Amino acid sequence: MTLIKKPVAAIAGLLAGALFLGACAPAVESDPGTEKADLSKLKDEFYKASDPGKSPAAATQRKDSFVTTINKPGGVFLPGFYDNGWDGNAVQPIFASLVVFNDAGEPVPDLAEKWEVSSDNLSYTFHLRKGLTFSDGSPLTAEDVAFTLTLLNDPAYAGGVDFSDIVIDGTKEFRKGSASSLSGITVVDPTTIRIVTQKPNPLALRTLGGPVISKAYYGKGYVKGKLDYLKSLYSKPLGAGPYALEQYVEGQEIRYRANEHYYNGKPSIARVIFKVVSSDSALQNFQNGDIDHGGFGSDPATLKELQGLGFANIRARVVSDYGAIWVNNKKPALADTKVRQALYYGLDRQQIVDAKFKGLGQVADVFAAPTQWSYTNDGVTSYGFDAKKAGQLLDEAGWKTQAGGTREKDGKKLTLSYITTKQDDPVIPIAKKDYKDLGIDFVPEVLDSNTAFDRLNNGDYDLAGFRSNGLSDPNDAVSEFGTTDPAINVTGYSNPQVTALIKKGVSTFDRAARQKIYTELYQKLSQDPPIILLDYRKSLSAWNARIQNGELYTTGSDEAALALAKLKIAG
Repeated sequence: MTLIKKPVAAIAGLLAGALFLGACAPAVESDPGTEKADLSKLKDEFYKASDPGKSPAAATQRKDSFVTTINKPGGVFLPGFYDNGWDGNAVQPIFASLVVFNDAGEPVPDLAEKWEVSSDNLSYTFHLRKGLTFSDGSPLTAEDVAFTLTLLNDPAYAGGVDFSDIVIDGTKEFRKGSASSLSGITVVDPTTIRIVTQKPNPLALRTLGGPVISKAYYGKGYVKGKLDYLKSLYSKPLGAGPYALEQYVEGQEIRYRANEHYYNGKPSIARVIFKVVSSDSALQNFQNGDIDHGGFGSDPATLKELQGLGFANIRARVVSDYGAIWVNNKKPALADTKVRQALYYGLDRQQIVDAKFKGLGQVADVFAAPTQWSYTNDGVTSYGFDAKKAGQLLDEAGWKTQAGGTREKDGKKLTLSYITTKQDDPVIPIAKKDYKDLGIDFVPEVLDSNTAFDRLNNGDYDLAGFRSNGLSDPNDAVSEFGTTDPAINVTGYSNPQVTALIKKGVSTFDRAARQKIYTELYQKLSQDPPIILLDYRKSLSAWNARIQNGELYTTGSDEAALALAKLKIAG
């Protein structure tokens, strides 16, 4: 039950759209790259603390707590139901999954100690660990797994977990008929569950093996087709992870207490605190000892400051995500492929990357992170900054320059709003200048994150900046562009060739075959771009050397909760 396939993780803003193409998009004249991108400046590095004894008193005196940062949680602490990606971070300590995936995308046992997949890749049998319980001491059994899967396939479910390319047997009868359960789910015994699917899919293990929720707790008011009752439980989560929610103070912090019933033993650190800290103040909080761990952006100057503290263990890691500008393809002007191509060519993305990352970033042209096995820019259109070409494309699309320098079509000016949550978003000044030179009226709107998400999900925007979730499988970055479900495809993008390739990409387990499919898919998505890719990045994280095993918590993988449980405080 991989959670939230929506493009709403750590954001610099947001975006959405909808485009319906009846035929393949026109190709763009370009100089396609034939070499793999130069990633020499994007390699993981580790810097060991030079003097742990310099740890500030505020941190050293904190004997039983680990304090890290979070940006702007929305308070929906239920896997599969949140829209805000920071809520995804917030639930990780609370809930445990059947299976998690490490940084290499390999499965790691969590609640399930083992599993078997049938030879036809349609049947999955999970064997749970013995004696599992939720944090309140109530038993966790295969019945809870069955309930979780049932809930995520309920006809009223509108979250981001997508089973459309897996399809559990009996889904149609359950959703549209009188069936009260999914016939493809069989609880063999309290620790064994078998799930039969209709489509072979290399992502099925991840989707079926996600976070497990309690049937006794979350199923009390369950009636098929009516899920609103769950809203009252969003702020009162119950899971089987290493920590349980103790207190949530909106805009300030989330407090967790160690789960004494955790299957791998009660964590040695009694309390974990996610403190709401802005990126601008994270370094100061770390210097003062107010936090033990944090992310510190991608500035080389910050790396030097962290090194100068002495007590900081530092990891500079290539992040498996990408930054982009989402485009609302539902807007008439933006439904035109040539206009989206023009917006690409007409924006100096290298200048944006330099402003954001100061040498620790790279312009993105592929719907995959450079760390992923599927990454290749072979044959991909590279949208170098070319204002002349952008202007030609706008002319061809019918947006002509008027006497005052503005672009108009059918008497209407080309005006584009841009949603972001950051006052210092470098896209604003750079896009404002570049697009003004093209005759486009670029109107930035800086909003709080909840308003921005609402605007995104309601389609009330033209452009919006965002960062993707962490990417593991290549399907993670493209799946939304291949579905008509508005809860998943918030761009509304539709291209039959792209849709076919996306489905084909998850129809085989053969990696070499998948690589060929994604190579073609990346080419098609560059010719008919649904959004504007901006960057890949190398990110700095640091932790006080008093926190042992801190490096485990900086991988960015699904193993975050497992790593959190292994942290210890020296001395």
